[in-house]
Amino acid sequence: MHSKKIWQRVLLGLVSVSALYAMTMQVDYDFEKTKTGGLPEGWKADATHPSKKPGNWQVVEDTVAPSGHKVLSLTDVGENRGSTFNLCYTKEIPFTNGEIAVKFKANAGHIDEGGGIMWRVQDGDNYYVARFNPLEDNFRFYSVKNGVRRQIASADVKLSKGWHEMKIVQKENRFEGYLDGKKLLEATDDTFTKSGGVGLWTKADAATSFDDFHVKVDIQ
Repeated sequence: MHSKKIWQRVLLGLVSVSALYAMTMQVDYDFEKTKTGGLPEGWKADATHPSKKPGNWQVVEDTVAPSGHKVLSLTDVGENRGSTFNLCYTKEIPFTNGEIAVKFKANAGHIDEGGGIMWRVQDGDNYYVARFNPLEDNFRFYSVKNGVRRQIASADVKLSKGWHEMKIVQKENRFEGYLDGKKLLEATDDTFTKSGGVGLWTKADAATSFDDFHVKVDIQ
C-alpha cells in the first residue's frame, strides 16, 4: 500500500518533468499491511443519505482472497435503507484521467447486492460510480450530484458467484467500463470535470468484499 507521503514524493518527483510528455503513475492497494478491523491510511468511511446506524467498512481476513489474506469489506450494513450509498474512499490520490481496477465479491444483500468503483470524488454527495448488481444482472455508470443519482449507461450481464474484476477507464469526458476484461459500457458525461478522490461503493444492505485496488493516473 502506498501512503500519503509516498504519493507526495511521486508528485514532487514529477516537477522537473516536461509538461509535453504524458506520464502514468500507479498506486496499488492489496490491504495486506492494514491492521485487521481498520482502514487503509488516508481512507475514510462515508455515506450518501446515511442511516442512523451506518454500515461498517473494515479490513478483514479472507483465506480465499485473490491475493494475500486480507480484503476491504462492508461487513455490517447497519440500518441502511434503499437510498443509502455506502462509501469508502481516499482523496489523497488526485484522479482526473486514467484507469481504476478492483476485484470484488458480492457476499450478501436483500435490497441490493454487489457494488463497485467511485472516482472523481468531490465529497460524499458528489462523484461518479460504476457498479455491478447481481440481483438485477446489470452493470451501470452513474453520476451522483448533490446526493441525486443519475444513470448514464447500463448493460445487462450475468456473473457467477465469487470474485470478479471491474475496471473503468476515464479520458476527459469519456469513460469505459469492463467486467472480467470485457468492455460492456462506454459513455460521455460532463457532470464532474475536476480531479477528485477514488474509492469503493455499495448500496443499502449490499455487503461486499474488495481486493487488489489499482489506480493508474495520467499526469500531463
